[in-house]
Amino acid sequence: MKQPRILMADDQAIVLAGLRKLVEAEGEVVGMGEDGRSLVDATQQLRPDIVLLDISMPLLNGLDAARQISKLAPESKLIFLNMHATPTYATEAFKAGASGYLIKRSAAVELKQAIQAVMQGQHYMTLLITKDVLAATLQSREDQSPASLW
Repeated sequence: MKQPRILMADDQAIVLAGLRKLVEAEGEVVGMGEDGRSLVDATQQLRPDIVLLDISMPLLNGLDAARQISKLAPESKLIFLNMHATPTYATEAFKAGASGYLIKRSAAVELKQAIQAVMQGQHYMTLLITKDVLAATLQSREDQSPASLW
């Protein structure tokens, strides 16, 4: 499998620098940014295979950036790397076009697994949140009346 071309964005410079070191082992870093608006522009220009992004970013948050990127560059796979370990954020990320969702306290090896999975056309969600997302989904189904399911 060829090494993916990866574009990254995070509003924290130190996180972005550390992330770059991890990602360079898995692919070619073609660009980095610190806000959602520049990420959308860079995605249009660079057409990366993977876009790593955070939800909390200035000028344009990651969810809105993901929605735009999904329309402008649908071939780019989106992996969120976020500090929020709540089902709501993960669900919204996937609705916005994400192929993967990690939290910043995920193990470094998970980033490698996520990159490999999305490059093979799969989705990836960190195990640190999967149980909570499943529980929220099942609770949502239980809250619906049987009549509304049909």
